[in-house]
Amino acid sequence: MSTSARITSCLYRRAGSAATTSVQTTRGLRTLSTPTLNISPASRSTRRPNIARQSYNPLLRTRQQAALSTTSQRRFADVADESFDPNSIERESDEVDVCIVGGGPAGLAAAIRLKQLANEAGNDEFRVLLLEKAGEIGAHTLSGAVIEPSGIKELIPDWLDEENPNRFTGATPAGGDTMRFLTEKRAFWVPTPPQMHNKGNYIVSLSEFTKWLGERAEEVGVEVYPGFAASEVLYKPDGSVKGVATNDLGISRSGKPTDRFERGMEFHARVTLFGEGCHGSLSKQVINKFDLRRDSQPQTYGLGVKEVWEIQPEKFKKGEIFHSMGYPLPANTYGGAWMYHFGDNLVSIGLVTALDYPNPWLSPYGEFQKMKQHPFYRQYLEGGKCISYGARALIEGGFQSIPKVAFPGGALIGDSAGFVNVPKVKGTHNAMKSGMLAANAAWDALQDTNDSGSVFLYSYEDSLRNSSIWKELKEVRNMRPSFHSPLGLYGGIMYSGIDAFLLKGRVPWTFKHKVRDHEATKAADECEKIEYPKPDGKITFDILTSVSRTGTNHEEDQPVHLQVKDWDQHTKETYPKFKGVENRFCPAGVYEYVEDASKEEGVRFQINAQNCIHCKTCDIKAPNQDINWQVPQGGEGPKYYMT
Repeated sequence: MSTSARITSCLYRRAGSAATTSVQTTRGLRTLSTPTLNISPASRSTRRPNIARQSYNPLLRTRQQAALSTTSQRRFADVADESFDPNSIERESDEVDVCIVGGGPAGLAAAIRLKQLANEAGNDEFRVLLLEKAGEIGAHTLSGAVIEPSGIKELIPDWLDEENPNRFTGATPAGGDTMRFLTEKRAFWVPTPPQMHNKGNYIVSLSEFTKWLGERAEEVGVEVYPGFAASEVLYKPDGSVKGVATNDLGISRSGKPTDRFERGMEFHARVTLFGEGCHGSLSKQVINKFDLRRDSQPQTYGLGVKEVWEIQPEKFKKGEIFHSMGYPLPANTYGGAWMYHFGDNLVSIGLVTALDYPNPWLSPYGEFQKMKQHPFYRQYLEGGKCISYGARALIEGGFQSIPKVAFPGGALIGDSAGFVNVPKVKGTHNAMKSGMLAANAAWDALQDTNDSGSVFLYSYEDSLRNSSIWKELKEVRNMRPSFHSPLGLYGGIMYSGIDAFLLKGRVPWTFKHKVRDHEATKAADECEKIEYPKPDGKITFDILTSVSRTGTNHEEDQPVHLQVKDWDQHTKETYPKFKGVENRFCPAGVYEYVEDASKEEGVRFQINAQNCIHCKTCDIKAPNQDINWQVPQGGEGPKYYMT
């Protein structure tokens, strides 16, 4: 990213008192750390209306940089003292009405709806602030994606209207639906379940759609802070959520402050909404603190691995939607693939692998590369060019895994709660709807509560249960867990077909998810070893080539955000049984075991955190649950394109 792009995309980048540029080398992958600016805490206002709009003025940013206070400079000087404790510096704070963590569809829908309500009421002082860890809105967003437009139509009815100068221009109307069951060489037609019919839907790049939503949020007065990584939940003395804090910057890999150190900032809010997406680092904290899963089953997950290709015009079928199941995944592993033709000669192609797969030798990335070589997909890709890659974990638990969504001081929205309709292969419409329901509840609650009282969004829980989200997830609740039957893939297909066409969820039973995903992993010596073909560089690629297409950037000299307390102990407990499962489940080459004769197991565990594309798979699938994914410095990670 260029210096000017970083300046104009991120308010208050606080990574050093001077611009710096460095080149990192990560297992052969070279990434560029772009210049960043430091803004003194003294230059911040504690009550600045619509501050996000000012972030797009480079001249203003330059003036802010020049305004470093003598107090801040004195703080930087203190860092030279070895006994310096970062916690000795009080964090600057800001007070808002509603703070939203996460700039995805759910968070942005909630933010826009809140400001719509405030603007309609003539309340210009009502502050809605949104924090997003990516350097730009949409840069960390990835999905298929075919979206059902119900959510966006409710929020912005003229989102596609030709007379709207700010309409979204990247929507391709869905065309025909094709479903196939693949064997190694052949593709068999199977009926498309009614949930997967896409008439009236649109193929989009979700990263571009989210970026557009961010612009609409700013238009209505939302304070959008990209590049701010919320890393800590703050609580009031009564235990309710008070807000969040961003992480400290300028901390070295050894944990010591550098001369670029700057303390994080606190954002206090009457209501805090967590819309971090799948398995968010703060969401999982509030779920545990308030025991929000006490009445639900554990969440289950899948890993989606995706590429965007530019294909030859004669092979392009605008609007066509292809789904498949079967090959290359084994019969004991749930999953499916897609190819969507959208835009101008672009296709989105990907594979979702359920993370309760048992064989530790399986690599979701390797399975995706195999899938592209199947004649059904290869015929479209040959002669084309891969222009983008990405991966992310996604929610699969469905109805029975929805936790309590409200807690004192805030709520979960979108995939932080888990509203993906797996049989429908969609979740964006539900994410946006949940954000709007939470926004309505927050607005109503704040009209009835004094400034000092803790807020509980009772009406959000109620409205959710009376919404389309609840109805559609309940209807398909048994389809995904039906694949846990002794018949595996084929039993699941049979039951899902009966449920989709006949039962439609109108049964008195609800299947359970038998185990959590990490508990399903078997020992390596109990499973058949899988050898993946060498990439050909045309249709299939090595993992570092793919990671280079994500635009991923992390400053090297910072604490590893993939937290493992004791790397040697992790090796001792994990490697003998699972033989390097981390290297295979990670779609970005973050984890590896390096031969080392000095170690008891003959290998040394290594984390290449600079490669991390923030998919969260490690936090979900690690067999001993000893990898804790936390946010790195704000603005870092992938910079996805057309995903």
